[in-house]
Amino acid sequence: MNSLFEIITAIPAITVLCLLFAQSLKVFTPLSSKHLPVICGIFGLIQGIVCFYFFPDFIQTDNLLTAATKGIVSGWAATGANQIVKQYSSE
Repeated sequence: MNSLFEIITAIPAITVLCLLFAQSLKVFTPLSSKHLPVICGIFGLIQGIVCFYFFPDFIQTDNLLTAATKGIVSGWAATGANQIVKQYSSE
């Protein structure tokens, strides 16, 4: 049985990694910002699948579909967190 800390850190960890990935894409590529939610979702999906196979205790799920869904939602949460900070800092 995993500790509560291990259970509640998987999703925020994937979200932070997706946010860092998106920010680095914005800085180092001429990619339009409108594509970032899709890219973050795909990057989160990949992370969810990798965690399912290589770190099964980290993602806390018994099937691949749930792991993939957690990854996608975490990737989308990264773009949402970015927009919250951006909207409040522009006021």
